[in-house]
Amino acid sequence: MTGEATWYASQLRLELGLRNRRFARGHAHVESYGNPPVIVYAPHNGRHGNFFNPAYAAIVARPEWLRRFDKVHAQAARSLPKPALDPSRRWRELDSSMSSDALLMNIFCTPGVAESPTIQNALGIEGDPSPIFGWKARVPLISGRFDRTEVDLKLASLLIEAKLTEGDFQTREASIVEAYRDFDAVFDRELLPRVELFSARRKEPVEFPEAYSQEFESDIDAAIPAVTQIELQALSPSALAAEAHNSNRARVSGYVSYQLIRNVLAAFAANCSFCVLHDQRRPDLREEWFRVMAAVKNAEMRVRLKVLTWQELAAMLPGELQEFLDLKYGIVAPGKIASPVEEVTDLD
Repeated sequence: MTGEATWYASQLRLELGLRNRRFARGHAHVESYGNPPVIVYAPHNGRHGNFFNPAYAAIVARPEWLRRFDKVHAQAARSLPKPALDPSRRWRELDSSMSSDALLMNIFCTPGVAESPTIQNALGIEGDPSPIFGWKARVPLISGRFDRTEVDLKLASLLIEAKLTEGDFQTREASIVEAYRDFDAVFDRELLPRVELFSARRKEPVEFPEAYSQEFESDIDAAIPAVTQIELQALSPSALAAEAHNSNRARVSGYVSYQLIRNVLAAFAANCSFCVLHDQRRPDLREEWFRVMAAVKNAEMRVRLKVLTWQELAAMLPGELQEFLDLKYGIVAPGKIASPVEEVTDLD
């Protein structure tokens, strides 16, 4: 992740932390042990502070949506106190105020949103708009097998990758990326952004997984140990030499924006369109997506690629949902001014 991307991501996490410290008052929640803290909410009395009430009611009524809460927060034991109201409950990733999946469900689980002709026209979808969260794609491999990668949302023939505070779209070894059957049919590999990586390093635990991009959830490398992939270009010559000496690890060629490459290939295989949904306060993610789109040589696939911001989407949403997104996330329609970010003190 570049220094610019790190700055944009950290600034957004800081703002969301401040907003949610105020928003959380009156909701069951805890603060993480980190500094600055992250707000994590718990369900209570049929509501959930991380969700718009109509959206959460719809989630509870749909077992296939409620199953998204099965994903346990990876670092809860070391980063979070136990829920005060139910200490036996395990924290879920959707409980976090930084979760892009929770934001996605807040919008598309709200009754009437997915069915809205305005939304459907803006996204360019036709057919049954029933949201499918965590859709399992079948991305063909050269070996004849499939990568059953998870896509954040499928709406009719549109696949959506949602981003909020995640740092980037991952980097992966070239051997992994080039193992997809349609890689050269869709991409000009010479135009894709590349990077040199160190391989086979154990991934360090992090406080909040939502700072990353659904790391290594693809089935293609299920047998490969999780690794931290360090961009060699970001290291000084002395640091590079020290890293190589201390780690005794080989340099390998890799691709930037692995998630995007993989999801474009998933859309190509399924004859779908693909949209990246991100925050306008993260121009680094948009630029990263544009670099990948520029490398798509398949003309038919190129016209099926889209980008949309949460702010642009907000302009088409019901008024009460817009107010919720403003207070909790600072997301408002283009041309509007978000509600002020205010520090919360013990005297408030």
